Amino acid sequence: MSCSVYLGCWVHTSSVFFARSRSKSKSLTPPLKTLSFPINSSIPPRQRRRIATVSAVLTREDKESSSLDEEESNTKPTFDFKSYMVQKAISVNQALDASVPLKEPAKIHESMRYSLLAGGKRVRPVLCLAACELVGGNESMAMPAACAVEMIHTMSLIHDDLPCMDNDDLRRGKPTNHIVYGESIAVLAGDALLAFAFEHIAVATPTNVHPSRIVRAIGELAKVIGGEGLVAGQVVDISSEGNSEVGLKELEFIHVHKTAKLLEGSVVLGAILGGGSDDEVERLRRYARDIGLLFQVVDDILDVTKSSQELGKTAGKDLVADKVTYPKLMGIEKSREFAEKLNEEAKEQLVGFDPVKAAPLIALANYIAYRQN
Repeated sequence: MSCSVYLGCWVHTSSVFFARSRSKSKSLTPPLKTLSFPINSSIPPRQRRRIATVSAVLTREDKESSSLDEEESNTKPTFDFKSYMVQKAISVNQALDASVPLKEPAKIHESMRYSLLAGGKRVRPVLCLAACELVGGNESMAMPAACAVEMIHTMSLIHDDLPCMDNDDLRRGKPTNHIVYGESIAVLAGDALLAFAFEHIAVATPTNVHPSRIVRAIGELAKVIGGEGLVAGQVVDISSEGNSEVGLKELEFIHVHKTAKLLEGSVVLGAILGGGSDDEVERLRRYARDIGLLFQVVDDILDVTKSSQELGKTAGKDLVADKVTYPKLMGIEKSREFAEKLNEEAKEQLVGFDPVKAAPLIALANYIAYRQN
C-alpha cells in the first residue's frame, strides 16, 4: 500500500481505524418530522386526498434526507490526523525556536539553529507528546523532552552526514551543516545540541512533574543514545559496510539501536513524564520498538525506490556504500511484508488504552509504515 507524502496520507491511514460503525437499528432512527396542512371541511374530498399525498411524499423525502445526514455524520473520521500533526508541529517548532536563541558565539548558535529548525516531520517529538497525553499528562509536561529528542536527532543527522561518516551533502532538501559551516563547526554544533538536550529537560520541565520522573527520563534518554543505543548501532553499521557475511540478525541489531532506540526513548520519555504506570511505560516501549524498526525498514525501501528530490536527501547512498539493508537481504516485497507485520504488532500494544487518546499513536504507526520520504 502506498500513499502521498503529504498530510492527506495521514488522514487516510488513520480514518480506517476510527470511522464509526453504521447502525441499522430502526430504534436509533430519529423521529420523523411531520408536516401539517390546514385542511378543513370546505376543501373538496379529491383535493384533500391530493394534499395528503403531497404531505406523505414530503415526509418520506424528509425521512430519507435525515437518514443520509445521519449516515454521512457517522462515516466521518473521529480523528483528524492532519490537523493534529500540523498543530503539534507548530507547537514543537515554536518551542525549539525559543529554546535555542541566537547568542554569542553567534556562529555556533547559527549552526545549531540551521539544522534544528530546517524542517522535518517532527515525528519523534510528536510521539513524545502523544505518549504523555495517552497516560493522562498534558503537552506542557513533555514539551521540553520532546524538544530534547529532536535536538539529539538533529545532532545524529549532523554527525551522520560528516565526511568521516556518510559524507552526505544534502539533508531535508538543504545543504548539510558541514557544507555550510565547515566540518569543525558542524561537529561542535552536534556536541552542543547533545549537551543542551539534557540541560533542557532538567531545567525546563514544569514543576508539576515529580523530580524523580525527570531524573528517570534523563537516565532513559542517555541510555538509548549511548554505547548501548544509538552509538552502538552506528558503530556496527560502519563496521558492516562491505561485509558480505552480515545477515538479518546483525541488520536488526543495527536498526534497533541506530534508529529504533531514539524513537523508543521519545515514547518512553513522554509516558514517564506524563505519569504512566510501569506497565503502561513497558507496553509503550514495545510499541516504540516496533515502529522504530518499522521506520528503518521503510527507510531502506525508500532509499532504493525513490529519487533524491522525492526524499529530500541523497537517494541510493546505502547501495553506493555497500551497506546491508532489508531489500538487499530480503528483497523489496518481503521487506514490505515485514513492515506490515511490524505495524500490526505495534498497534496491538495499544489495545486497552483509551481509543481516543491512542488515535494519534495508531495513526503515527500507519504514517511511518506508508510514508513516501
